[in-house]
Amino acid sequence: MEEIAARHAISKHTLYRRYPNKQVLLEAVVERDLVRFRRALAVAAEHGDAPLAALRAIAFRYFLFGTDREYSAFYLSVTAEAVVSPTLRERLATWSSVALEPLVDAIIAAQAAGAVVSGDALEICGVLVDLLEGANNRVRLSLSDSPDEAECRRLFESRWSIFQTAMRPKSY
Repeated sequence: MEEIAARHAISKHTLYRRYPNKQVLLEAVVERDLVRFRRALAVAAEHGDAPLAALRAIAFRYFLFGTDREYSAFYLSVTAEAVVSPTLRERLATWSSVALEPLVDAIIAAQAAGAVVSGDALEICGVLVDLLEGANNRVRLSLSDSPDEAECRRLFESRWSIFQTAMRPKSY
């Protein structure tokens, strides 16, 4: 809390008046990020005229979010703490579910259009997220301070291709 107060040039007293403890502050930060994240995915969905194109656009926006080092550092630190905190692990599961709703909804729409295999949309979303998070790790752990746009696109396209191959209905 001291570091946060110093970084924002406010007193610890002011910070504690607004956020009585670390949990309340964490909730506020996560809620702010959830709104920003979901808005970005919703905007991405508008760029796809067909359900599969919308799913691809949302997945790409998800991927780009994950390549942002500051966003990732926060998310990964919360995840690391959740490993040892059952309460935080439960909250993280709820936040993740809310954050991924637009992606799950896009999968359901793509399934309805016959572009993605039928099945549990949440499980299919998990497969896509796992593919994208692996690519995000490659970008986040690169030696470069800023991600190379061409390399990001290449990594995304390779993961998207794998996802499409695995999740394409046999008759599609």
